[in-house]
Amino acid sequence: MDTKVSGTSKEVFISFSRPTVIIGERINPTGRKKLTEALKAGDLEMLRREALSQVAAGADIIDCNVNAPGVNDVELLPKAVQIIQEAVDVPMCIDSPNKDALEAALKVYKGKPLVNSVSGEEASLKRMLPLVKEYGCAVIGLVQDDEGIPKNAERRIAIAHKIVERAEKFGISREDIVIDVLAFAIGADSKSGADVLEAIRRIREELGVNMTMGASNISFGMPDRPIINAAWASAVITAGATALISDASKVRPAVLATDLVLGRDRFARRFLEDHRKREAAAQQPK
Repeated sequence: MDTKVSGTSKEVFISFSRPTVIIGERINPTGRKKLTEALKAGDLEMLRREALSQVAAGADIIDCNVNAPGVNDVELLPKAVQIIQEAVDVPMCIDSPNKDALEAALKVYKGKPLVNSVSGEEASLKRMLPLVKEYGCAVIGLVQDDEGIPKNAERRIAIAHKIVERAEKFGISREDIVIDVLAFAIGADSKSGADVLEAIRRIREELGVNMTMGASNISFGMPDRPIINAAWASAVITAGATALISDASKVRPAVLATDLVLGRDRFARRFLEDHRKREAAAQQPK
């Protein structure tokens, strides 16, 4: 099953049979004081630099979130979309909890974006599905509902079914739904990883949809986070995740290595090309 998204001149396909897609997460003010202050001042140059940097690091899609205290996202999100699309040709994931901001951004977007997100909450389904249908975009479906974020595989699977069924009744094709299985930090819940992996396997078997998640959430609060994140990326891709939301510069080597051993990198071209780039970068004077 292929989920197609597009930017100004580039298409990306999210699929079980294709290389894993990396959604670059750096354009997000959460925990980033300098970016928050720039957004509050209406200075979007930092967004342009981050987009260029993430694409150079191997991001296939650029996530854009400008939601921060003191920011009018209805005005700023479409401006952010425009400046990023002027800088890079890859597709975008337009990320906002504000329906009005999303619609303003969708009106100026060139191509077919991924929208982040709809959830299994009734209010979210009623608010977001008409927008997704009207603009013909793809959408991330979060496996949380009116009872909150589930802590076991069964509820994750049930909510995924609910989102897909409601979207299809609305005329949104299954190919345009990417389920976010939502991982808890393993330091707070030692079963989080196992539950998510079980949910990924079952959702793939039962629904066939593409799946994503924040790739570094699992390691929050733990030491040696890069080691945990690399192991996690490999595990979720093997289980059936087809896109990861992450800092491309940190996760790409693990993603490429996993795709290589899973037979998704013919003649190891992508892995070797990335290896040569990293070797050349390491030899540059600092």
